[in-house]
Amino acid sequence: QCTYLEIEQAERTHAVVLSRPAWLWGAEMGANDCGVCVGNEGVWTREPLGEAEALLGMDLVRLGLERGGSAREALEVITALLERYGQGGSCKEEPVPFVYHNTFLLADRAEAWVLETAGRYWAAQRIGEGSRNISNQLSIGSEITAEHPGLRERARSQGWWSGDGEFSFARVFSLEQQPPRMEAAKARLRAGKELLRQHAGHITVETLMSILRDKDSGICVDSEGFRTAGSMVSVLPRDPALPCVHFFTATPDPSRSVFKPFVFVAGIKPSPQVRSPTFLQDPAKQIPRFQSSVDRRHELYRRHQAALELMEQDRERGQQLLETLQELEKQGLEGMKELLEGTVTPCPEELADLFFDCVEAEMKFY
Repeated sequence: QCTYLEIEQAERTHAVVLSRPAWLWGAEMGANDCGVCVGNEGVWTREPLGEAEALLGMDLVRLGLERGGSAREALEVITALLERYGQGGSCKEEPVPFVYHNTFLLADRAEAWVLETAGRYWAAQRIGEGSRNISNQLSIGSEITAEHPGLRERARSQGWWSGDGEFSFARVFSLEQQPPRMEAAKARLRAGKELLRQHAGHITVETLMSILRDKDSGICVDSEGFRTAGSMVSVLPRDPALPCVHFFTATPDPSRSVFKPFVFVAGIKPSPQVRSPTFLQDPAKQIPRFQSSVDRRHELYRRHQAALELMEQDRERGQQLLETLQELEKQGLEGMKELLEGTVTPCPEELADLFFDCVEAEMKFY
């Protein structure tokens, strides 16, 4: 059972760790125990939006992670389900529908992909080297590695492409008049590209965390009723003997949040402090949907919000708290560095409790 649709079950699924809006089934981003990571962003294209309930892009993120043993497999899972079921339905827990199409970043230890969609149509680009970012824009030009079998015919039949010369997915399928939200995203896409370029060849975990926290570029959003929600950074070593490490904030606004490490091992200790409550009479599941609202904040979120209020009211104490949190994050980063360099070998129990312990430490400070 996905957010709106029920689809056929797979015989076997991978263990996943997800960062997701609490009301729906899917995820904004996450990783599986094979070292596959997937994240998505909304886009608006020339293809009409599906108001009817179908798969959400966030459902496809989770399905790709649960059913894909590599980035390429996850991509194949997502595109097959997209072609079969389509994408559509509201992406927001509100009576007024908010609908979009999706672009995805997919990576594993060996390769990375960008997948962009317009309705049931799609194009994918394999990233061979360097860095790549996405930001609420179609960004795959003519360098297409794989595509929907009817993609070019669709473009030709709609009069969006003559059939002659170069075929650019972004140029052909982007709206001529972008909605204001996408217009603003152009600057964010450019800024992300530039920040990555500045660190080319020596991009570290800290580099990516600082980029995700960058407010001047608009990458870290905290205005106009929108705030960057959870953030995630993953390290996927090429050496299969080393574990993949995934850092999650589990709270909004990464500039004032702590990235906490998570490693897949047997017997992981659950972290109820970052799991949102469930409701018997859930307004997201009752038809008609979203007729009432419920408080979905988990315990860490509540304490974090209270701490943010303190930071605003009492600058001095707020600054002290922020420095304490930064110190906490630094300890986690140093511990993971030793793990990834192979200089320490923590016992499996320590790794099983790792994320739980980091969350507990953060809760204590609040």
